[in-house]
Amino acid sequence: MPDTSDFRNGLTLVRNGELWTIVEFLHVKPGKGGAFVRSKLKQVRSGKIVDHTFRAGEKVQTARIERRPHQFLYQDDLGLHMMNTQTYEQFSLPADRVEGRDFLIEGVTVDILFHAEAEEPLNVELPGKVDLAVVDTDPGLRGDTATGGTKPAIMESGAVVLVPLFIDEGDIITVNTQTGEYVTRAATADKA
Repeated sequence: MPDTSDFRNGLTLVRNGELWTIVEFLHVKPGKGGAFVRSKLKQVRSGKIVDHTFRAGEKVQTARIERRPHQFLYQDDLGLHMMNTQTYEQFSLPADRVEGRDFLIEGVTVDILFHAEAEEPLNVELPGKVDLAVVDTDPGLRGDTATGGTKPAIMESGAVVLVPLFIDEGDIITVNTQTGEYVTRAATADKA
């Protein structure tokens, strides 16, 4: 059974029947008293982050988590339908369990984390950046520059992103899925 000396960022632990992932940790050896490990743990299902202190050498129970690529097919009343890109098996997930679902469009590939022993999907990880088409925004004006202001734009996925004034409808832009921010213009309406 592993102990605190085996800690690394991303390791998944089982504590009180729940799965927790180590976000960060620090081995502390005070001048007086025993050594300990200060850590930040993220609950896999809810995303809640808590601080926890372990005694040095304390035994922990780990869980095997597998990352499997899936393609987002479509969304309906049952949730988000996904297909394993290797086995072509399909299943649906409730929409509220997918963080950043506003940036999902049909055909995008995501990684789904599975609890290997229970074969249970735990979390969906979107790619860091996605290219989306702008379907509605105010028209840009002559003389607008990249350093000017921003305006809201509705993406093909339904997400609203603040974009520079020179972005027009039909442009394809790159969006950071973690922050929801505009990154760059991927293609213009004339070339798309």
